[in-house]
Parts: sequence; C-alpha cells; structure tokens
Amino acid sequence: MGTYADLVFLGGRVVTVDAEFSVASALAVTGGIISAVGGQDDVAPLVGPGTRLVDLRGATLLPGINDSHLHGCAFGMATPPLSLDLGHPAVSSLADVAEAVREAVGRVPGGQWITGHGWDTGYLDECVSDPSRLPSRCDLDAGSPDHPVVLYSFSGHATWVNSKALELIGIDRHTVAPPGGAIVADEAGEPTGLLHEGAQALVQNALPPLSRQERTDAIRSTLATLARLGVTSYTEPGLGPGGDGIMRGALGAETLDIYRRLLADGELTARLGVLLLPTGMASTAEEFARTLTALGEIGDADPRRLAIHGVKIFADGIVPNKTSWMHEPYVGGGCGSLCVGGETDDERIAEIDAIIRHAHVAGHQLGVHVTGDRACDTVADAFAAAMAEHPRPDARHYVIHGDFLTAHSMKVLAAHGFGVNMNPTIKWTVADMEEEFVGAGRAAYAWPYRDAIDAGVRVASGSDAPVTYPDWRQGVATMVLRESKAAGRVSGPEQRIGLAEAIRTYTIDAAWQDFADDWKGSLEPGKVADLCVLDGDLLTADPHDIPEMPVVLTVVDGQVVHDTLRD
Repeated sequence: MGTYADLVFLGGRVVTVDAEFSVASALAVTGGIISAVGGQDDVAPLVGPGTRLVDLRGATLLPGINDSHLHGCAFGMATPPLSLDLGHPAVSSLADVAEAVREAVGRVPGGQWITGHGWDTGYLDECVSDPSRLPSRCDLDAGSPDHPVVLYSFSGHATWVNSKALELIGIDRHTVAPPGGAIVADEAGEPTGLLHEGAQALVQNALPPLSRQERTDAIRSTLATLARLGVTSYTEPGLGPGGDGIMRGALGAETLDIYRRLLADGELTARLGVLLLPTGMASTAEEFARTLTALGEIGDADPRRLAIHGVKIFADGIVPNKTSWMHEPYVGGGCGSLCVGGETDDERIAEIDAIIRHAHVAGHQLGVHVTGDRACDTVADAFAAAMAEHPRPDARHYVIHGDFLTAHSMKVLAAHGFGVNMNPTIKWTVADMEEEFVGAGRAAYAWPYRDAIDAGVRVASGSDAPVTYPDWRQGVATMVLRESKAAGRVSGPEQRIGLAEAIRTYTIDAAWQDFADDWKGSLEPGKVADLCVLDGDLLTADPHDIPEMPVVLTVVDGQVVHDTLRD
C-alpha cells in the first residue's frame, strides 16, 4: 500500500454536494486532498498507524462553508472587545444604547473616541412604537458629554454620533453633505447626529485611522470566529483606496497587505478571495478608471489561499435609507437613485455603464453592490452591453445583494453566465422592518432565491458581516423557511428553496464565484480537504433547529483549525 490517509471519517452523513448531491458515509484525507469518498470499505485500505480515525456517530460532514461576502477586518473591529455590541438582543432600546455608552465612558480616558456597531431601529423599542422616532445626539449627550461617540448601524449605511463628535468633526447647520449622502436635521435645521450613506465619510475622515496592529488583531479575531463556525473560505468584498474612508480604513489598501503577512506567517486559517475597491460611492467613470489604472498589476501570493478576483462597485444604497433605486416609489414617496456621479438619471446610467465597461475590458471580475429593482436592471444590462462589446469567456460578474432582482435582470444574468450574491441572514433580520418602506408585497419578495435559481442564475450566499453575524446555519434555515427574526412571520413563502439548494449556495456555487469550483466546494476525490462537521443529521433536522446544531470540527487544507470532538 502507498500513502496512508491523515484523516478518516466513518459512521456519518457525508454530504458531498456533487452534481447528484449524493450522500456517503465515509471520507479520507491524504496530504490536504480528499483521497476517498464512499463507505467503510472504500477508506479502510487507507488507514495506517498515523491515521486519525473520526467516528462521526451520525454527525454530518459537509464541504467547508464559503461565506462569499464578508468584511473580515471590519467584522473583527465591529465586535467586542474592539467595539460595543449594539445589535439585537444585546440592546433593545435607545435607552439601552445610551446606558452602554455611559458604561464605556467610565472605562476610557476623557476625549477618547467610543465606537459601537449594530444598532437597528427595527429592534429599538422607541423606534418600533413610533417609526418617526430616530436615534439622535440627544440620546447620547447626557452620558457622554466629553467623549466623542460614533455608533455604526447594522447595515453600515448610517452612523449615529453625539454632540461632542459633531463638534470635533466640524458638522453644524451650515455643513453641506457630500454627494450621495445626507446629514439628518431637526425642524430647526440643526444636525440630529444621524448621517446617511456618503455623509458618513465626514466622520471617518475625522477619526484616527486604525493602526496596523488593530487591523491585524481584528482579522485574527474574525479568523477565530469563522473557524468555530465551520467557515473555510470567504470573500473580502472591497479592499483598496476606496475603502480608506470606511470604518477607519478597515476596507483600506493596507488591510490587504496585512492579509498577505498573515498568509506568509501561516496564520490565515481560511481561504480568502478579494475584490479591490478603487473608489467609494459617488464615483465618476473618469475617477474610477484613473484609480484602477494606478493600482497596476496585483499578483496573488498563493491563489488557492489568497486570490484577487476583481473589483467592487457601488451602484445604489439600501432600502431602509430609501437609497435603493426602485421602479416604483417607496411608501411616502421617492424612488432613490444610482449613487455614482451625475446630475440626472440618464447621466448616472451613463456613468455606471462606463465604469462597468472599463473594469470588464481590463479583465476583472465585477461585483456590483445593487439592491433596488431599477438599479438591478441597469447593472444587468450594463454587464450584457460590456460583454457584447468586448466578449470575454467566463467573466463571472455578479450582482451583490440583488434584494429586488427582477425577472428581466435574472434573464440577462443567466443568459451570460453571471451570478448573484444574496444575503439570507439580512433577509431574516430586516423582513419585518422593510414593509414600512416598500409595502408588504415587495418586502416579501426581497431576496428572491426561488425565482433566481429557477431562472438559471448562479446564486451564492454571504452574511455581509458585520451587517449580520456570519452564521451560515441561520442562513440555511432562512432560505428554507423564509421566517423573520423579530416576529417569526413567513416572508415570501413562494421564494423558499430546498435544503440541498441552500447548502449549494454556501459551498459549490460560492466556489464558482471564486473561480474555484473545480478544486473546492464539494467533497470529491482530488478536491482540497476543506471540511465542516455538524453535530447531528442536517438532512433530517427540523429547519428551525439548524441554527443551534453545533459545529464540532473544521478542517482547512487538511489541517484541523477547530475541534471540540477531542474536548
């Protein structure tokens, strides 16, 4: 006999996610590669004196989970101990937020910035009982008169600050918001402390940028969390000059250098795909082209561990801020708009077309943040036009989020082999809240998984962490059930998909987005040994129970990075 296996799994449900979604009972790993899949007889010849035998005892062995849209550095910075946790259920009211800030004031020297992440008006009692009630500097000032406070919403599209922060930043009633942004004002015209979209840059530019050590610690924290969750690959959707002003530079160019250092030092315990972010919101085509050219050729150190796939572009905003570009008006009026340069819709359409064409011609994969139905149609048509003008085999462009992807968009994407990256944990989080912005019908339709898959579009799933916690188990349950977080109501039952389809979005179809479906994303001989073991039988579990099923073992490239089986 030749080489013995390093790991052999027996007695479980080996969910291969191959073309037939076949289920085996045993699997062997040799030298970081899957060497056998089948039954006990198939792996028995590979068992040697140094082989670790893992009795799964009916547990489920899956391909390693690929969270295909996750801001790794930002997620680390947005979670304790590096930031206050202001998400549900940590806080449930504006008063709770104020108390958390007051307690933080007692722990840090005077004048030091206090940061928090995750607040969501859909889970703050005062805002739920009165939808016109929004967070304000007045909620924070009493507890933090001398400390500047900056609190990021769960979505990343709104920032809430206190009066001290406004003073230090230099924002007053005369301040003009940057293009694509809004400084919310009260009836007297004074800023309330709430900043939307591009106006958040005013805060970011005033904050001290993250140090290299802070970024490194944040990424290490994220990697540890992902290992515990069974996540073996993720996409950092936007690192570069356009991210230097976002979350104190968490999406900046230096973060990519830190990832490279962690890889060189053997600390990168998940595979990483990267989209470059040449410019932020409200960019012009000229600015985008100039910045992208200045980035030059950027090679991959080890393309199976850290690969740069393409570029990210922002096309519009998000529904809760009414900045998604919609065909029909929001409740209360307005349709939003594209967030690129230009004074009219036609000018902005021309700009996004030119930006997409430039990146396509330059040979990059494109991931475009787009949420509104009119914006989705515009971006899909721009993809198709760029491909028609400059044919490229297998470009694998995709729309990011695609909340209100239309039948037209789906048809165009499917016809050209393009994809969509959807967010089931965001659907779970905002399903109840969105009705007040777009009405019951559109809110139920949001994230149309069933229609997109039926149309032949490649669908991958991502958490958009730190927007939501990167728990794929909740994502799977949401795709199957379409139940909301707050009320448990079913939102759009006609968009439910099956368990096998849901698992594919986090494995083989996410690997397709990474140009890697030929070597990862399923459990087949010859593919890399990226594995996730879930305690219990996933295939027969009540979907409501899936989020609580423990991840007991995570393997990346044949190396165990999380293990509670030996505890």
